[in-house]
Amino acid sequence: MLLSEETLLHVGKISGVFGIKGWVKVFSFTGYREDILQYSPWQLKKNGVTKHVEIVTGQLQNQLVVAQLKGIDDRNAAEALIGWEIFIEKSQLPAVKEHEYYWSDLIGLQVENTEGVVLGVIDNLLETGANDVIVVQGEERQHAIPFLQPQIVLEIDLAARKMRVDWDADF
Repeated sequence: MLLSEETLLHVGKISGVFGIKGWVKVFSFTGYREDILQYSPWQLKKNGVTKHVEIVTGQLQNQLVVAQLKGIDDRNAAEALIGWEIFIEKSQLPAVKEHEYYWSDLIGLQVENTEGVVLGVIDNLLETGANDVIVVQGEERQHAIPFLQPQIVLEIDLAARKMRVDWDADF
């Protein structure tokens, strides 16, 4: 089944091989590296080609995530997967609680302040330790806005693809 790009989430890539029995090393973009192993099947993509694979097993090996994939039984087959990007269907993610959001849902939202000034759209988010920061790309400048609800981020409307913030346009 082909899935649209809107239903897919980029969660990692295959970065190498592990051992001789077909295991692969995985560079994970998930919050906890090993969480990528909870989402099977994966949709792999490279150079316009797509293939679906199922995880047989996997584990955190020191600082690496390693996985055994169904039908990949030797090192040569695993080497052929190096560089493939890993996607999952968004519906594979657990539901979020009220006023919680996946970062991927916030990317692309139009951000407007309380005065009605459109600051731009969310380009990406940063994890700073103290709080997350949304990076808003405007026509003339970029804004780094702390993701603090309800102090700064006042309203998020995913259906309308908009966010309202208490933020000065000159910051």
